[in-house]
Amino acid sequence: KTKTIPEIQDAVKTYTGSICLGAERPSYDMETEISKTHSTELLNEENILKTASWFEGWIYQTAPAFSALKHKGKPMYKLARKGKTVPVKQRWIKIYNFEITAIELPEVFFKIKCSKGTYIRSIAHDFGKALNNGAYLSSLRRTSIGEYTVDNAIEVDLFIDKIKAENS
Repeated sequence: KTKTIPEIQDAVKTYTGSICLGAERPSYDMETEISKTHSTELLNEENILKTASWFEGWIYQTAPAFSALKHKGKPMYKLARKGKTVPVKQRWIKIYNFEITAIELPEVFFKIKCSKGTYIRSIAHDFGKALNNGAYLSSLRRTSIGEYTVDNAIEVDLFIDKIKAENS
């Protein structure tokens, strides 16, 4: 079954989570401290929904400095944690759907269906920029990858028993 790993890794993924508006963090998520704050007073539902729709389709994305991508053989997050700045890689990704599921400012809850290589942290950061505000990813859960979803997931113990049964 190891030969099927690339098929799974390359599959479309779906995530749910939340983006906190009004602040920025260097890691684009909760790993680092807030580096800048913004007022969320002028943000409204209409603008938030419209801005989310701009992200759908093929977009050119910059990976976060705090990513596992490598620069000269070293993971960028290790360099970033040491305060080193390195060129950040960009790539084309596809956002099939960016749905805002709830707005409870400063939190915006979402569901995103996307291609391999998408950094949801970067989506959160860029979403804040597109709103002329700041934003970071405050929670994230992968709910599907290809045909595999949390809805049809099973407990680890049941999975182990199933594998044992198939191999006996």
